[in-house]
Amino acid sequence: MKKLLYIPAFIFLAACSNKQPKDKTAELADLKKQQADLNSKITKLQAEVGSKDSSKTTDVSTIAIKPTQFTNYVQIQGKIDAQDNVTAYPQAQAIITGLYVKVGQHVSKGQTLAQLDNNVLLQNIAQNEAQVSLNQTLFNRQKNLWDQKIGTEVQFLQAQTTLQSSKKALAALKQQASQYRIVSPINGTVDQMDLKLGQAASPGQTGIRVVNADVLKVKADVPESYAGSVNTGNEVKILVPDAQDSLITKVTFAAKVIDPTSRSFGVEIKLPVRKTLRPNMTAIIQIANYTKANTVVVPVKAILKSETGDYVYLNQHGTAKKVNVKAGTTYGGNTEILSGLKSGDQLVTEGATEIEDGDKIKVLQSAN
Repeated sequence: MKKLLYIPAFIFLAACSNKQPKDKTAELADLKKQQADLNSKITKLQAEVGSKDSSKTTDVSTIAIKPTQFTNYVQIQGKIDAQDNVTAYPQAQAIITGLYVKVGQHVSKGQTLAQLDNNVLLQNIAQNEAQVSLNQTLFNRQKNLWDQKIGTEVQFLQAQTTLQSSKKALAALKQQASQYRIVSPINGTVDQMDLKLGQAASPGQTGIRVVNADVLKVKADVPESYAGSVNTGNEVKILVPDAQDSLITKVTFAAKVIDPTSRSFGVEIKLPVRKTLRPNMTAIIQIANYTKANTVVVPVKAILKSETGDYVYLNQHGTAKKVNVKAGTTYGGNTEILSGLKSGDQLVTEGATEIEDGDKIKVLQSAN
């Protein structure tokens, strides 16, 4: 029984002895040995990796840097409109008694397109013409008498005044009668007319649209942020997808006032005569708002980024060299380089993401 009691006590004493802390000096020596072993293994592996990388060559493509012109464009959507696109309205309210043109017909400036009922005015004009004729005869006779010193000056002046008054009244009636016509204000083609004989025409409500499709323009709204760089005279590229047509011209007009609602300003570009273009077609316009000659331009894909800034790789006798650059404006897949590169540098384009500074490279394709 006593032996059985001694056994647990022995086990308890043994467990307590295992929990006693190790000697710190011995433990430190053991860790230093492990560290030395690890450092030895790391150094050996680095040497092996370095020897392998030194024999590795990465295939790349390069281009030769040379100064060129860089242009940045503002691309927006516009609409083709006729330079002369107007609606001819009557200046009086009356019934339409005559229509002299139809849709699609070419008309000249001043040509009568439609006639309104002005019979009452015509009768008044006829009466006034007769009155003018009588007043003219009376004046001529009174003048002959006055020239012969017969009669009084008052009689002569009265005849003269009566004649002048009747002529002015006749001219006013004829002017009023002209308001009963719808007249074309421009040379062009009748584009829209919904009038019918017997219809009542009203000023500002009933009209005939005339378009001069030979003189076209593109209208568009440019964001306010480009107000300082988009001006009259800027070069502009115009693409009309539906007509499969394009051209290069100049900005004809750039508004100085910003629209408070859209925060934009309008531009207009006159177009040359093109049979493929029609009013209301959609046009894509690219306005050159920045141009610089003799500058370094590189493909965007050649520029890499890091926490310290942009950089590129150059080919120097088969070795990749990392060069920090300062990038400017980007357009159309190309970026202007403000500093860091010079003419003659061999810039790595394809394969730049696969190499590091000092790597061996092989140029498969080089562009001058």
